[in-house]
Amino acid sequence: MLDKRFIRDNPDVVKQAVRVKGLDLDVDELLKLDQENRELQFAKDQALSRRKSSAKEFAKADAARKEELRAQSADTDAELKRLAEQQAATNERLTELMLATPTIPWEGAPVGPDESANTVVRTWGTPPTFDFETLDHVDLAEKRGWAEFARARRVAGERAYALCGDLVLLERALHSYALDVLRGRDFQLMSVPVLVKEAPLVGTGMLPKGRAEIYEIPADDAYLAGTAEVALVGLHSGEILDAARLPIRYAGISTCFRREIGSASRDVRGLLRVHQFEKVEQFVVCADDLAESDRWHAELLATAEGILQALGLAYEVVECSTGDMGVGKYRMNDINTWFPSLGMYRETHSCSSLKDWQARRANLRYRTPDGQIHFAYTLNNTAVATPRLLAAVLENFQRADATLAVPEVLRPYLGGRDSL
Repeated sequence: MLDKRFIRDNPDVVKQAVRVKGLDLDVDELLKLDQENRELQFAKDQALSRRKSSAKEFAKADAARKEELRAQSADTDAELKRLAEQQAATNERLTELMLATPTIPWEGAPVGPDESANTVVRTWGTPPTFDFETLDHVDLAEKRGWAEFARARRVAGERAYALCGDLVLLERALHSYALDVLRGRDFQLMSVPVLVKEAPLVGTGMLPKGRAEIYEIPADDAYLAGTAEVALVGLHSGEILDAARLPIRYAGISTCFRREIGSASRDVRGLLRVHQFEKVEQFVVCADDLAESDRWHAELLATAEGILQALGLAYEVVECSTGDMGVGKYRMNDINTWFPSLGMYRETHSCSSLKDWQARRANLRYRTPDGQIHFAYTLNNTAVATPRLLAAVLENFQRADATLAVPEVLRPYLGGRDSL
C-alpha cells in the first residue's frame, strides 16, 4: 500500500508503476474516490460542528427557539447518517484500490511482462558433469526407497509426496544447517503458526489478489500460510516499536502450503512444485531508510548464496523484471540452482525488498528518539526451501551406484556420514 499523499502528488509515477507491473488498476478512479472521501469528511465535520453549536445554544434558548433547534438537529442527524453511508461506500471501493496499488519499482529493474524479461546478474560454480547415465531425483529417490509418490498421491492427491529414511534426515540436515547459519548472523529463530487469519495475509499482500493460491478453511475463518513471512509480519501488526529494536531479524521456520493454481500443467513430476513444503525464511524489519534497506537486501542475498556455495551447488542470480516481481516488491532477485535432469537452472530462492508497502498494510510502525512515528521497511529471502533444494542435492551429488555424496557442511547433522 502506498501513502495516499504520495499518490496525489505523483499520479504519473504511480500510473507508470501500474503499467510496468502489468496491473489492472485505475489510478484516476482512486484519486477521484480519495477526493470524494475528503469532501464527505469535510461535510461530516461541518455537520458535527453545527450539531455541537446547537447543543450549546439549546441550554439557554427559550421554548420557541428550542423547537427550532430540535428540528434543525433532526435534519443534521439525517444528514450525518446520509454522509456516513456515502463515505462507507466510497471507503470500501477506495480501500480495495489502495490495496492494489504497487510499490514503485527500483529504477534498475528490467522492464518486462514476466520472467522472460529477467536478466542474469552473475553465476557461481560449474554444473557437474557425469561419466554415467544420471537419474532425476524421482528415479533416484524411488530406487533407494527414499520417497513414496504414488502412495502419497492416493492419500493426498496430485503433487503429494512422502519422504522416507535417509532422505528425511537429509532434509532435516539442510534446515538445521540453514538455521545455524542464520543464528550465527544474529537472526532470532522463530517457529511460527501456519494456520493464520485473514488480516496478516492482507498485511503481507497475499490477499486479496492471491486468494486463488491460498488454502482456505472457512469453518475456522482461517487459511494455511504459504510462507513464514505472513506470521512474521503479523507478529508486529498494529504495534509501534522502539527504534532501538531495529533492525529485527527473524529466521522463520514453518511448513508452507500453496495451491499452485497458475501452474496446473507445470512440474507435475516429483518434488519441484508441490502443495506442501518446508522452509526457513529470512525476514527483516528495518528503519525507513533506503540505504539501510539496500544493505539488508544485499546481506540476505549473500547469505542465501553462501548457503548454496557451502553446499557446492552451481547457481545463477537474476534481476527480476517489473512484471515478474509482484505488486508490492521494490526489488527482487531470484537465485536459480542447477538441475542436471533439466539441464537448466531453476528457482530455489527469492530475495525481496518491499520498502513500507507491507508495513502500511499491517500498520507496522516505529518511534524514533525524537518521538516521530514512521512506517518500517520489510525484506525477505529464502534460506532453504525443501523439497525443491533437496531435489537439487540429490541430482547434483548422485553417484553411479545410486548412492549420494553428502555435502561436507551437512555431515555433522548426519552423524558424520559422507555417503547415503
